[in-house]
Amino acid sequence: MGLRDALRTLNPALKDSYTFWDYQAGAWQKNNGIRIDHHLLSPQAADRLISARIDKHVRGWERPSDHVPVLIELG
Repeated sequence: MGLRDALRTLNPALKDSYTFWDYQAGAWQKNNGIRIDHHLLSPQAADRLISARIDKHVRGWERPSDHVPVLIELG
C-alpha cells in the first residue's frame, strides 16, 4: 500500500479543502484556491492518525501568507 493523504483519510468527501489562495484577482474573497500543502502518511503512520485539519482562518489575518497551516495529530 502506498502513501495516504491525512485529510482525505479522515474526510474522504471533503470539498473546498484549499491551502493556498493567490493574492491576485480576489482569490481569497472568492474562495478560489488550490490545495498544495499535504501530509502524506505511510500505512503505519495512517493507522496512528487521530485528527487532520486546515486552519483556514489565518488567511483572513492582516498581512497573511498565501498559504495556511495543515495540522495533523498522531497517537
